[in-house]
Amino acid sequence: MKRVIVICEGQTELEFCKNVLYNHFWSKGIILQGVLIKKSGGGIVPWDSLKKQIEMLLHDKEVIVTTLLDYYGIMEKHNFPAWKEAHEVVDRNERIKTLEQAMQNDLPEAIRHRFIPYIQLHEFEGLLFNDIAVFDELFSPAEITNRNRRELETIINQHPNPELINNTLDNAPSKRLKRLVKGYEKLVYGTVLAISIGLSNIRNKCVHFNEWISHLETV
Repeated sequence: MKRVIVICEGQTELEFCKNVLYNHFWSKGIILQGVLIKKSGGGIVPWDSLKKQIEMLLHDKEVIVTTLLDYYGIMEKHNFPAWKEAHEVVDRNERIKTLEQAMQNDLPEAIRHRFIPYIQLHEFEGLLFNDIAVFDELFSPAEITNRNRRELETIINQHPNPELINNTLDNAPSKRLKRLVKGYEKLVYGTVLAISIGLSNIRNKCVHFNEWISHLETV
């Protein structure tokens, strides 16, 4: 079977690979394995460190390597290729694609075709703003007050593509969930929400995410 290794930014993304993506790709004859960023045990690291991990994994000529990184966590100090050029691009989807293409181009030519870079716009938790009915099913009124539920519903309705929920310090998707859902724990609830929403529903709303999954399906 074909093998895909996903380098994950953190435990939430790793659990998503194990509990949501693995079965989907297995059904298509692809073994998908999630691993954490090696240098930090999770969390964004400088590009040079991440690049070394990618190249090490690609020593196995039978594997495809991809990433699952949050754009929200990448900073100028991490020295990702084409960082400044990408930030001159106004359209956020095109900005992400510019960064991804630069990441691929920075690898040696002999192996870059087996690397499929992916950056989540803006962060993984954005994928979870999909259907208010899922929140109603999973959380009690004690966990989501009526007022907070109305705000959640408004956010979902205002963002047909939840990937575009902004990444400011106070309004990043993860910060919104923590504020609106009492006791929200991203590692546990992130996985439960993703499973309850379902991969197909996430793909239907999240354009760039769907492009990534579609690409991986054809490796």
